[in-house]
Amino acid sequence: MPQERIILAAAVAAARAAPANTDGAATTPDVLIAPEQAKTAPALAPGAWLNSEPLTLQKLRGKVVLVDFWTYGCYNCVNTLPSLKRLDAKCRASGLTIVGVETPESESEKEITNLRRAVARHEIKYPVVTDYKSRSWEAFGVAAWPTVFILDKAGRIRYTHVGEGSYDAQEQVIKTLLLEESPAAQASGKVYQGEKIVKTDEEWRQLLTPEQYRV
Repeated sequence: MPQERIILAAAVAAARAAPANTDGAATTPDVLIAPEQAKTAPALAPGAWLNSEPLTLQKLRGKVVLVDFWTYGCYNCVNTLPSLKRLDAKCRASGLTIVGVETPESESEKEITNLRRAVARHEIKYPVVTDYKSRSWEAFGVAAWPTVFILDKAGRIRYTHVGEGSYDAQEQVIKTLLLEESPAAQASGKVYQGEKIVKTDEEWRQLLTPEQYRV
């Protein structure tokens, strides 16, 4: 079994035993939370949007969403940007949306002009929204910069990481959630069953025994 699958299998197993908060939702960081234990993400507070029209997490249902709480003056936040930009370039077309929530650490970071310059300087292409009154920060229960939340297609928080690192694990969580079907798709009967294998009759003859081929 590939190492990435081992990691995810262990994470799912850990999620089943993860501690829960008062509403029954698991809160363990760095664990892929089982869907039945995951809580719905709170709404993002209104703010100024860069690189996008105003978005809401409700409107993003059906997509996997990575919410990154950061600020451009934070050294550790800046160090996570290459990974986020790579994920955006690699997975956006497959259904990932990254939202950078800029919660200022200093007064100068509350200037939208400074933020625009920072977004341009770091070549950030994904949506960024201001959180100057820390309302989104408080709603998500953030305690440090940077903090990443990964939401599934139903808007539930399935993974949390605080600080730098765990980039490979985040990518594998995203890939796993992209393959999960939304509740609406499940209700319609459109459940992911893997890629269809297409071969000619002669290719099947070469691969199968005569009895298998007849079946």
